[in-house]
Amino acid sequence: MHEYHEHLARLLLEKNRDITYEQALTWVELLWGDFEATYAKAGHNYMGSEMTDKVVRQWIEHYGSQLHEFVARNPKYKHLLHQESDQSKPH
Repeated sequence: MHEYHEHLARLLLEKNRDITYEQALTWVELLWGDFEATYAKAGHNYMGSEMTDKVVRQWIEHYGSQLHEFVARNPKYKHLLHQESDQSKPH
């Protein structure tokens, strides 16, 4: 699963230059966990990492460039996604 997260975090960074790699990885982990939890609560059988990867990839493709704006509207996640400095951004 770590490989999925790494790849998705890099994809998110391509879509959104306003976040750091660590923030992108946190976003991927949050989106991944949210999808799996919601899918399970709805009573669906687990479809595997490939299915979750596909869904999270679609979310990143559609909303990735705007994810950093989510924190401004949802302060409950601010501590998870707080940008300390640009030192973590890839060059």
